[in-house]
Amino acid sequence: MTDPTYEFTRAVTRRPAASIVNGLRAEDIGTPDLARMEEAHTHYVATLKETGAEVIELPALEAFPDSVFVEDTALCLPKGAVLMRPGAPSRMGEVAEMAPTLRALYDELRQIEGPGHVEGGDILVTGREILVGRSDRTDAEGVAELTRIVSDWSYSLREVFTPPGVLHFKTDCSLLDGDTILSTKRLDASGCFEGYRVLHTAEGEEAAANSIRFNQFVLCPAGFPRTAEMLTNEGYKVVEISNSECAKLDGGMSCLSLRF
Repeated sequence: MTDPTYEFTRAVTRRPAASIVNGLRAEDIGTPDLARMEEAHTHYVATLKETGAEVIELPALEAFPDSVFVEDTALCLPKGAVLMRPGAPSRMGEVAEMAPTLRALYDELRQIEGPGHVEGGDILVTGREILVGRSDRTDAEGVAELTRIVSDWSYSLREVFTPPGVLHFKTDCSLLDGDTILSTKRLDASGCFEGYRVLHTAEGEEAAANSIRFNQFVLCPAGFPRTAEMLTNEGYKVVEISNSECAKLDGGMSCLSLRF
């Protein structure tokens, strides 16, 4: 039996646009280099394909600087997909651009109508529930509407809270298997992962928390050697991918694909 939390047959990605230099960022730590980002993105897509999964590569959208971060536009579940309603006004139009692709892949496609907001970066699907982190981009109304939708499909959703100063819930955590979570100590300290097996990122390597388990691989941002070594010692097959340019826009491994 497959584990729907990390065993996938498909992923959707989008090429970075030249306009990415205008992407949103919580603090300015430099302008992304498009060529370097494209190189890392190519490595990322190739790693997904290496697992045998089909990767649907969508073209760049110049009108939407942050559109490479497709994860925020939708939640893809085995029983259906839900189009999100981003909390950043400049990203609202990305959802309509993603809708035709998902409509072709899913029999059931629902949508967050509002007034609330939810972004996919705040959603962690585990083997037993859907965790949704309230953040600057995901509010109580959005979580409530998503709860109503997924409960129609018999999923259990639990609202949790993202630490102050952390953009998305998954900035600070990722799923390693149905029952194991990689987390920063600050997020785990909130108690939101009680009952799970939790592995902590190394001190000073908190940015490694935004990794993804995709079939046999754990895709980790490069440059966090102690966390990568810990994961390898735990038996995971780690692939390190440069995230230097996405990090300038608060982006990471999970942000770059929709996985189902």
